[in-house]
Amino acid sequence: MRRLRELAARTPAGRERYVDLLRALAIILVVLGHWAVAAITYDAAGNPTGRSALPELPWAYPLTWVVQVMPVFFVVGGFANAASLTAHRQWGGDATGWLLGRSARLLRPTTALLVVLAAGALVARLVGAEAPLIRTVVWFATIPLWFLAAYLVVVPLTPVTYALHRRFGLAVPVALAALVAAGDLGRALGPAELALPNYLFGWLAVHQLGFAWQEARSGTPAAGAPGASTGGGTAGTDRDRTAGPGGIRSRRLPMSRRAGAAMLLGGLVVAALLTGPGPYPISMINIPGEPLDNAAPPSVALLAVTTAQLGLILLLRDAAERWLRRSRPWQAVIAVNGVVLTVFLWHLSAVILLVGALDAAGVLPTPPPGSAAWLAWRLPWVLMLTVVLAVLIAVFGPVEGRTRRPAAARPPTDAPAGGGRPAWGDRRRATARTALTAAAFAAVVYALVANSTAPKEAAEPLGVPVPALVAYLGGAGVLRVLRSGWGSRG
Repeated sequence: MRRLRELAARTPAGRERYVDLLRALAIILVVLGHWAVAAITYDAAGNPTGRSALPELPWAYPLTWVVQVMPVFFVVGGFANAASLTAHRQWGGDATGWLLGRSARLLRPTTALLVVLAAGALVARLVGAEAPLIRTVVWFATIPLWFLAAYLVVVPLTPVTYALHRRFGLAVPVALAALVAAGDLGRALGPAELALPNYLFGWLAVHQLGFAWQEARSGTPAAGAPGASTGGGTAGTDRDRTAGPGGIRSRRLPMSRRAGAAMLLGGLVVAALLTGPGPYPISMINIPGEPLDNAAPPSVALLAVTTAQLGLILLLRDAAERWLRRSRPWQAVIAVNGVVLTVFLWHLSAVILLVGALDAAGVLPTPPPGSAAWLAWRLPWVLMLTVVLAVLIAVFGPVEGRTRRPAAARPPTDAPAGGGRPAWGDRRRATARTALTAAAFAAVVYALVANSTAPKEAAEPLGVPVPALVAYLGGAGVLRVLRSGWGSRG
């Protein structure tokens, strides 16, 4: 508690605390949503198995418009990435150095998860567990990694997409939304693979909205104007936050209550038309058996819901900021954000541990999904999972906590000594460093995608496909070496 009080007291006055709150709430809602819809049964071999109960809960489909909060995480990510990138550049750092810094927060907790799961799988195999069963368990525990794979594609593109935002403003997400619509059309007409680029276009569109919010919040003047700010830490006046040229080329997100109401109403109307008389399913979360999935890859319907969510966020912003000026709420937000990725990565492992313990004790309830008994079991189920997850956070949370560093606390190591132009040898090392960083990120993304797409009952003795595990550890290792300073100075 003392540490939290100290961090809260050191919070800059101009910090957009609401963004931190949204990040924490988004992950908490994801966790609670996954836990709440879990249906645990026994398979033909007598082993516990799990699946989503949503197919039996059609009345819950509209609720997914609220609990599908991955778009909120990407908006918040865009805000944070824009602020940290501009701050890094203020210190004279380059895009590669910024990307290496971001990789630490994302990959250290992920590495801990994969290493522990692989080690546990190896032990289970040595004591006689079947490889397909091991793979099924690890596959379930690593479901959250599909989202991380998408985010790890978006983050390295930030220097490029932020430059596009500075040049074209809100026209960029509009153009990306048009590409998503084209992908949806391809998915409808076939083959379905025509929609695969939507994994990139859809999440990039949402990420760009975070850039626009950050510029509105910082009160950044137009590019090239005298006194233009590159940071995100100063608040500016209310006029600053909404100033600038209007229209699609504006770089700033409209922040007024009127704009929020328009986004909320417009997004809901479009989403209702697309999912009612339109061809899209009502649920924003995948329903097995549905011919179309709104989230994988992102669809136009999901972008409409994202617009409505953003409108609601803007309407609640002023009240939330006032509440977050109080010490205890802000300390709670700091505490959750300190382990937010750990919470996300380990919440399904908590399910595995609890199901295993209850099954071993012979007291695992398996009521039919949607029944009164199943609904009554939700509260004790979630409470027990919270306890298990709290233990996992206590064990693995420090891994994430050690990666937290104050933004722009010191000049980055990639800044040229003396502030001059790098010598030829330094430029060559910088080029090699950038190429290695890109290759390492590509290896990590390949590994996470390969794991997510591999059959969940494949005979994988380590749970994770060996080529994917090798690629991940190799990519993460290269990034760790680069973060240590290799190639950043002459």
